[in-house]
Amino acid sequence: MDPLADMGGSPGWGPAQVPTPDEPPFGEPWEGRSFAMTVLTMGRISGRNLDAFRYALERLDPVSYLADGYYGRWLNAAELMLQDSSILAPGAVDARARALAGEDVDEPAFPEPAKPDYAPTGPGSLREIDGPPAFAAGDAVRTTSTPRPQGPSKLPGYVRGRRGTITAVRPGHLLPDTHAVFQGENPQYVYTVGFASTELWGDDAEPFTLHVDLFESYLESDR
Repeated sequence: MDPLADMGGSPGWGPAQVPTPDEPPFGEPWEGRSFAMTVLTMGRISGRNLDAFRYALERLDPVSYLADGYYGRWLNAAELMLQDSSILAPGAVDARARALAGEDVDEPAFPEPAKPDYAPTGPGSLREIDGPPAFAAGDAVRTTSTPRPQGPSKLPGYVRGRRGTITAVRPGHLLPDTHAVFQGENPQYVYTVGFASTELWGDDAEPFTLHVDLFESYLESDR
């Protein structure tokens, strides 16, 4: 089952909202604080990385993901990362909020921290790869059609099992699927793949080509 975060290309959500030229970075002061708290939580406090943060967003329940807004999701994901690293006990934030509101509630004890024992092999996410890429520009490919794995994946559901054409080969990049859960960086080449709109959404779709950047393990030859 695809997570709610994988909404791209799925029907029923209406048109994307175009930001206004004078739109501020944060609509409310709490949003800026949420941004800062999440960035601090991601690395220094929880020991987690950007891919782990994105995976936390994917695991939020639909109510938390949609009802709390963009930076509300960030706060919910930060709380989940702190629980993953045993910095906070499950339910600790809710119990503290209820206690501050005057309720007589027992707050859970702080657990023994279990931050990931991990250090990146280099700055950023680009990595050198030994050996040439498996595909070249112009190659016909098909994305894997296996059901979405239980863990993280950056293969959008709406392009799974579809045919496309490589339009560009990108540098090696660590694989979020394993990096998010601390099972290795596993760098792979990334490819820009062009998909006909009719391949994705049927013959009645408006004609255009959609380009998606995909990891090598998501692709197989369609010759």
